[in-house]
Amino acid sequence: MQPSTLRTSTVVAHIARRIWVVLTSISLLAGGCAPRQPFYFFEDGDLSHYVGAIQKLEYPDACEPPLDEAAGAIEPLTLSNPSFENIWELSLEEAVRTSLENGKVLRNLGGRFASFGGPRPQTGEPAVSLLTAPAGTPTVYDPAIVETDPFRGVESALALFDAQLSSSLTWERQNRPQNIGGVGTQIFPQQFLGDTGNWTTGVQKRTATGATWGFSNLTVYDNNNSPIRQRNAAGQVIVPSTWTTNYDFTFNQPLLQGAGVTYNRIAGPDFFDNTLGRPNFRGVLLARINADISLADFEAGVRNLVSDTEQSYWELYFAYRNLEARKAGRDSALEAWRRVHALYVEQARGGEADKEAQAREQYFFFRSEVEQALSDVYRAENRLRFMMGIAASDGRLIRPSDEPTTARIAFDWQQSLVEALSRSAELRRQKWIIKQRELELVASKNLLLPRLDAVGRWRFLGMGQDLLNQNYLPYEAGGTDPLFGTDAYSTLLSGRFQEWQAGAQFLMPLGFRRELATVRHHQLQLARERARLQDEELEASHALVDAIRNVDTNFALAQTNFNRRVAAERQVEAVQAAYDASTVTLDQLLDAQRRRAEAESSYYRAIVDYNRSISQLHFRKGSLLEYNGVFLAEGPWPGKAYFDAHRRARQRDASLYLDYGLSRPAVFSRGAITQNFESLGADARPEQLPPRDPATREEPTAEQLPVNPGSPSSGSPGASPAPIRQPELLPTPGTRSGT
Repeated sequence: MQPSTLRTSTVVAHIARRIWVVLTSISLLAGGCAPRQPFYFFEDGDLSHYVGAIQKLEYPDACEPPLDEAAGAIEPLTLSNPSFENIWELSLEEAVRTSLENGKVLRNLGGRFASFGGPRPQTGEPAVSLLTAPAGTPTVYDPAIVETDPFRGVESALALFDAQLSSSLTWERQNRPQNIGGVGTQIFPQQFLGDTGNWTTGVQKRTATGATWGFSNLTVYDNNNSPIRQRNAAGQVIVPSTWTTNYDFTFNQPLLQGAGVTYNRIAGPDFFDNTLGRPNFRGVLLARINADISLADFEAGVRNLVSDTEQSYWELYFAYRNLEARKAGRDSALEAWRRVHALYVEQARGGEADKEAQAREQYFFFRSEVEQALSDVYRAENRLRFMMGIAASDGRLIRPSDEPTTARIAFDWQQSLVEALSRSAELRRQKWIIKQRELELVASKNLLLPRLDAVGRWRFLGMGQDLLNQNYLPYEAGGTDPLFGTDAYSTLLSGRFQEWQAGAQFLMPLGFRRELATVRHHQLQLARERARLQDEELEASHALVDAIRNVDTNFALAQTNFNRRVAAERQVEAVQAAYDASTVTLDQLLDAQRRRAEAESSYYRAIVDYNRSISQLHFRKGSLLEYNGVFLAEGPWPGKAYFDAHRRARQRDASLYLDYGLSRPAVFSRGAITQNFESLGADARPEQLPPRDPATREEPTAEQLPVNPGSPSSGSPGASPAPIRQPELLPTPGTRSGT
């Protein structure tokens, strides 16, 4: 019976396992494969500390109040909201001055005005260059930021030559067991006890020739139970502690690599960047050039601000003129529709249904043109407000008060070319970069020399029982107790213990592989920048050609469109008379009215383009700021700076003159740039520019457009060219009124 029982138990166990597997599978299928949270007895459900995401969109904790002009803008002018309080008659001079006053950030309209005098700006898109690329927009702070850069600024480069004062004070307690036994315990203690103090103070100075001069002091206090201390007959230590002090005068003068004023002012003392593993030139001259490059960028930013402001001003002027032309067309179309409609009501001849519909369509066409032109006025006015840095809407509507010039202005080509190649901020910036690369090449060639330094040290030593006491006893070798009662400074001042060291240190890589690669690298950089300058000059000359061509073309278009405007006006009068006499059809009258409106708009478009092209020509010549009466100058220093500078000038006046030519770098700057018309091309190299006749001056000719009978009374298009505008000098940005 036993085997049967075992088999029965095996069958039951097998069945039980099958049942367990089936139940487990059913439970898994019912519950799915998702994980489940465990159960906790004391859980209260407060999960406020739970963070369900790694990152969230949050506001920074920065309390920056919004600008009043931005937060205080009222409802803008639209076709459904055309009401405003008053008209703001604004001159171009006032617009430019307001833009400069509010020009902390040198705003621009992006690429919409990139082609001056050619394709006109897009009026359907807002200017959002600051929102899309804020770091690419220049500001008035950029030159000062470059000047004060802690790694590349001028002061940072000069700081490498400042004297460095260093000091350290340490105190150490020693309690150390020693492995000494047997007879050695009669001489050396098994426990070494001692106190040690170190005080180090020094001054180190780098010079422009690459030398390093140092003056340092080391004072050491030593108190221990060493068996070599002086003892008396009873074996007691007489002087358990000693003071030592010494003064070191050291120098290190490079003789080959790293030597010379020019190299050290280009590369700087610490030219090798250990983090990058390559030479990192950041001397005073390169820092100065970086500051000059930032000033060129700043000038270009101010120039672009003034240019975009003037372009926006004339675009607003055209928007008003275009609106007037469309309104005149609308009014004439309305008058024609009324006359045809009256005939249509009376069922008279000339009042047919097709003619009435045609006249009505003409009216609504001009009405849509007026609505679009009015919207363009609002957009152009808003763009001018943006360039001026004022509120988008403040209850006033800006209207230009200046009239564009209609006189023909001729520019001398050779003189304009000289100005374009010598006064362009972009070309001057590229020339500074070339000078920077030339200096870096000079410094890199110095690395081809082996390192040979002359080193030396002179040391005065002193030792005594005390550091300083009233006995004034120096240490004298010999005798039973030479250290008792002495002090270290008396020993030092006695001059009996002096040490000196003189030598040379030599280091040279075999092959100069990295140094040769560095020189070649800077040669290629210099060649690249020179090639860029040549192509930039070529581009500047082509841009100047386009600018001069645009001036001539737009003037010719202005004359042609003026004659077209006069002819269109006479055509409307003739067709109107013929229509009244029933000799022409209505469609001829409507077509003549439409042509007159288009001729009116085209004439003012050509006049505005002519003035924009004149501005663009000054832009290409580099004289746009002077053309608008804007001159760049350094802001005043604080009063204390003038006081100190005056004192230094008096000290130099009272001192003896010494020729410091050996420590003065070579000339790398030609001085301040020219900002007036009287000295043209003063900064250009004669071999680079074409010859110029000094007697030639830019003067407008007597040729003028015909007098426009439809011009406003505030200005005459046939008048002589307006004199050069002279607004105030560029003030310190910061004000936000401009109203």
